[in-house]
Amino acid sequence: MTVNATAISAGEALRTLLAGWEAQQAGTLTASWMLHGRPGVGKTEIVQTLAARIGATLYDLRLTTIEPQDLRGLPFFDHEARKTVWYRPEDLPDTDAPAILFLDELTAAAPALQPTVYGLLQERRVGRHRLPDSTMVIAAGNRIEDGAIAYDMGTALSDRLIHIIVQADADDWLRNYAIPAGIHPAVAAFLRTRPDLLETTEDSLRRGQMVACTPRSWTRVSRIMDAVPDRTLRQVMIAGTVGLAPAAEFALLADDIAATVQIAELLHTPRADRAPLYPRSLHGLTALAFGLTGSTSRDTLPAAIEILADLPSLPDPQGLPLSELASFGFELLISRALDQGWADAFATSDAYAHYAARRQAAGLP
Repeated sequence: MTVNATAISAGEALRTLLAGWEAQQAGTLTASWMLHGRPGVGKTEIVQTLAARIGATLYDLRLTTIEPQDLRGLPFFDHEARKTVWYRPEDLPDTDAPAILFLDELTAAAPALQPTVYGLLQERRVGRHRLPDSTMVIAAGNRIEDGAIAYDMGTALSDRLIHIIVQADADDWLRNYAIPAGIHPAVAAFLRTRPDLLETTEDSLRRGQMVACTPRSWTRVSRIMDAVPDRTLRQVMIAGTVGLAPAAEFALLADDIAATVQIAELLHTPRADRAPLYPRSLHGLTALAFGLTGSTSRDTLPAAIEILADLPSLPDPQGLPLSELASFGFELLISRALDQGWADAFATSDAYAHYAARRQAAGLP
């Protein structure tokens, strides 16, 4: 059956779940949640981020790897009371501390397991064990049309859930995930210029291709870029991660960035001597914005502000959108500074004051 719910980005799904947690804490809403989406779209990362954000212990149960008794527990004979006592499994929350019970791969779980899951999703209990009020229950799974192993969800199960469809969104991924996750600047720059290649599962299925681009696979590409210095070997790995054609296109951009982006040198070179160190291509400058934001510390933030503030004044025979790139870079850098509590660096920066004054004089926001 089709999941007729709202499709939103991973960032918006996180904000929705945060609102659900706050309502549960206030005692106004207690519900179980279901994240639908293609493999690799970021469902697990959403739940992990939510747990870290609210300070909750994450109980991650992969339902494809467990049996009903793993949730129900095992019986024990109490001969004195002449009763059968059920020992609760250790994988369920049992304290008043904030917790998330994450039932992953729900739609791929064996049908025999689903009746055991019903109680956790609706009554928040299994057997005689009840989940504490401080526990949030979230499930996730792929859909049949995503080309993954999945069963149709029956109405008895779907009626117990608030459903959300998570879809890949390049702008959301770049702004809300790439920088905190330390994604390699070349990956971030490539996906800003080719957002259509963030997620290609549907196109790959239509072409009969096994390997597709997903947010998860691009995260793996980032790790490959950091871990494997040999370009030839690295390219084999990347092609096996996102597919041959995207990997070939990415390699051209990565080579350009590797040759021209010198973030560490820019940060530690005096301001008057930096101009020759700036990259001269659109891809290189885009990677500079991401890399500068991701690598900046509290100590190097004043230099990072200067680097972006001076960008519109560079000699530019190619007619690159330097002002727009500087504005984009400042959006990223200010967001990171606010998250880290470094906003005061902008208030005390002469470079940023002059940059803001020039924009104001030009009638720009």
